[in-house]
Amino acid sequence: MLDLSIGVYRWMILARVFMTWIPNIDYYHPLVRFIYDWTEPVLAPFRRMLPPLGGFDLSPVLVFAVLEFIRGAILRAPLIL
Repeated sequence: MLDLSIGVYRWMILARVFMTWIPNIDYYHPLVRFIYDWTEPVLAPFRRMLPPLGGFDLSPVLVFAVLEFIRGAILRAPLIL
């Protein structure tokens, strides 16, 4: 279940990245607002940690790496009943 949740969240971040490439996107659209509301609390701290890089936001790349690390650690952890 956690693996599925991480996968869905990664798709949401990817959708957010793609939305930045759309010039006239309506940021008040409910779906766009939903994606931003769910991804911003995770992306914002990483954005503050990374220095500005010519207008490029590399926080999604770092978040993907951290999520993959967490996912891998959870999947390799022994099952405790």
